[in-house]
Amino acid sequence: MKRFAILLLLALLPLAARAQVAPAYQARADQLMTLLVSDGAEKDFFSDLFLTAVPVEQWRALTADLRRQYGRPLSLGSVRQNGPTAGQVEIRYERATVGFTVVVAPQPPGRVIGLQIVGARQADDNMIKIINDIDALPGQTAFAIARLTGSGPQWIASRDPDRQMATGSSFKLYILAELARAVEAGDRRWSDVIPLSHKSFSGRLLAYPANAPMTLHSLATAMIAESDNSAADTLLLALGRDKIDAILPRTGHAKTNAALPLLTTAEAFALKMPANATLRQSYAGSAPDERRALLRDNAARLDAKAVDIGSVAETPAHIDSLEWFASPKDEVALLDWLRQHGGDALPIMAVNPGIAPADAARWRYLGYKGGSEPGVMAMNFLTQARDGTWYAVTGSWNNPAARLDEPRFVALMTRALNLLAETSR
Repeated sequence: MKRFAILLLLALLPLAARAQVAPAYQARADQLMTLLVSDGAEKDFFSDLFLTAVPVEQWRALTADLRRQYGRPLSLGSVRQNGPTAGQVEIRYERATVGFTVVVAPQPPGRVIGLQIVGARQADDNMIKIINDIDALPGQTAFAIARLTGSGPQWIASRDPDRQMATGSSFKLYILAELARAVEAGDRRWSDVIPLSHKSFSGRLLAYPANAPMTLHSLATAMIAESDNSAADTLLLALGRDKIDAILPRTGHAKTNAALPLLTTAEAFALKMPANATLRQSYAGSAPDERRALLRDNAARLDAKAVDIGSVAETPAHIDSLEWFASPKDEVALLDWLRQHGGDALPIMAVNPGIAPADAARWRYLGYKGGSEPGVMAMNFLTQARDGTWYAVTGSWNNPAARLDEPRFVALMTRALNLLAETSR
């Protein structure tokens, strides 16, 4: 069971100006406090629709897990209502304050139709504790936070920031950076239309007609906000692999020999297939120019049709030798480059903030791109605080032996972002 999120059944209403808390909403907040202390009365609190998706026993297991982590619930904290049916409720536990987004039905009796845990502020939390908790995860981790200034990044906190890590779909930020560079140089326009020419496995665009006309902006948005693989592969090959590869040193990647050439998603996972074991070993042991030649010579074997996604969906597959590699310092440098040159790429990065809306709302701007697959997780944030200061926050977790507890990593990165937001006010 995911520890830090309950299924949000209905999309949250757009945040409106903060309203006074209505008595009925306050009553549900009080009742939430009671339910977190002890089991019972769930059917009076939640709608039937919610309990169909999240049965009572699952809810009780989650509340028990919260008590194990944070101690007993002590009192109701702040209650904020953002509209007629949606708001945020804070509960003070012995060792943390936990935030919930709560959505109630508009019709009487106003039962809860949506609930999501949106983060926990631990008592006496600090960045050293957070980094130590990240470091304690099984496998390898790397982490960095930097203030972004006109004279370069100023490091605030880090752990193994030079370690090259598998970063999954984070590589799509390099494609976005090359597109932003081309637009800035006048070589491309965001409104340019190209065909959806390279379908890959997974993603909404997989169902689109072959060669459907798409703007560069639409492809970039699907690639970043939805991590659509067809959008990424189409953009990479349309912009040119040579130009995509050149953006890595331009944006500050320190060890490009390990990272180049930047693979399409279809190529990467085709190389992971058991039938391509010999080809994979040759690729991993070659220099970048030899790898490029291998990709050209074996293009027919390395497309999406060769990928049996079931064979790599459950366990880590060659993540230490065949991946998209970058260190936290590389990611910070890339995010800083995008801050300065991204232009219309920055709103695209902000479509999906990567963390719960209530936590994202602590920032004036929050751009995000992460990546995950079995054994790999990376989260990269470009943020601007309320006082105008820019930051980059990046972390990666690799374990070639087992799947990762992804909600646990999201919670740790959210803690880091929330603590940074509090100290930046």
